[in-house]
Amino acid sequence: MAKKFNRNRHGNDRAVVAPTPAEPPGRVGLSGRSILYVGGRDCQVAHLRQIASNYGAELIHHDGGLREAVSRIDTVLPSVECVFCPIDCISHDACLRVKTGCKKTGTSFIPLRNGSKSSFERAMHELSERATR
Repeated sequence: MAKKFNRNRHGNDRAVVAPTPAEPPGRVGLSGRSILYVGGRDCQVAHLRQIASNYGAELIHHDGGLREAVSRIDTVLPSVECVFCPIDCISHDACLRVKTGCKKTGTSFIPLRNGSKSSFERAMHELSERATR
């Protein structure tokens, strides 16, 4: 913890203890790895990228076939460590394609209960713990 001094309204200095930022526990375990997130909400992609970055991983996003061709998933799968799919925000076709592709390439498939940031954060934490064991 770092000490910092602030001056109060009476001109007196007072010590304020500021917590030092800590790295997430799994950062070493996922460092340099790429993960694919298929589906979800476009407005959350930047937040999901930040969460992945906090763990040292790179997030590749595919919208699940809304604007991008579903066939692009097949070309990305061999280059990623695992694939996350929020089951509430993905088409059946895209989900089936991901599951089939993961079986063929031996890539981990991780279904998420929903497309929330907290659901993804929990899954990343579990993945990082498994990677460090």
